[in-house]
Amino acid sequence: MTNLETTIERLSDSEVAAAIRRQRLIVVLRRVAPTERLVELVLSLADAGARIFEVTFDAPTAATDLVACREALGGTRAGAGLVGAGTIRTAAALAAACDAGADFVVSPLLDPVIVEAALGRGVPVIPGAFTPTEIDAAWRAGATFVKLFPASSVGPGHVRELRGPMPEVELIPTGGIDGSSGPAFLAAGAVAVGIGSAIVNASPAERASILAAVRGAAPVPVS
Repeated sequence: MTNLETTIERLSDSEVAAAIRRQRLIVVLRRVAPTERLVELVLSLADAGARIFEVTFDAPTAATDLVACREALGGTRAGAGLVGAGTIRTAAALAAACDAGADFVVSPLLDPVIVEAALGRGVPVIPGAFTPTEIDAAWRAGATFVKLFPASSVGPGHVRELRGPMPEVELIPTGGIDGSSGPAFLAAGAVAVGIGSAIVNASPAERASILAAVRGAAPVPVS
C-alpha cells in the first residue's frame, strides 16, 4: 500500500469521518455575521442536537469565525462538535482553513490539486461533484466523502441510481436541501446531508423537527 493509499484509508477511518456518518448532518453556515451572531447560532444549534458544522470560506472573517466556533463548542454543555471549512476553491483558502484548525474541508467542485493538498495535510476532504464521471474521479482522487452538488437539481433518485454501479462511494448531497428532502436523500443511500439556510433560518421548533427527521431516516441497502 502506498503512502497516499494509507492516508486515504486513515482519513476514511478517522473519528471525524465516523462522526459525520453517525450524525448524518452537516450544518452549512454561509456568511453569518458578525462573529458573535454566528457563535450564538452555533451554540443554539448544538443545544438542539447538531454536532457537525461547516463555516464557508467566502467571507473575509472565515478563519476567525471558524476558530471562534471551535472554541465555543469546546466549552458548551451540549458537548464538543466538529467545525469544518466549506467553499474551499484555492490552495490559499485550504491553507487558511487548516491553519485555523478545520476538522474537514469541503469544496463545491472537484479540483485534484485541492484534494491532494488536503490529503497532504492529513485533513478529511469532501470535494463537490455532480455527474457520475465527476463523482468517480473525486473518489479515485482520494475524497473522504463526495459532495453531490447541487443536490436539489437532481433529487434523491439520483443518489439511488448512483449507488447501483458505485456502492462504495459515500455521498453527501448538499444544496437546496430541507427538512423533507434531507431524510429522502438519506433513505436513498446518502451517508449524510448538508443543510444550510433551511435550518439556519428555521425556528427552534423547526430545527428540532429537521434534526429528528435526519436521525430517523434509514438508508436503503443496495441490492
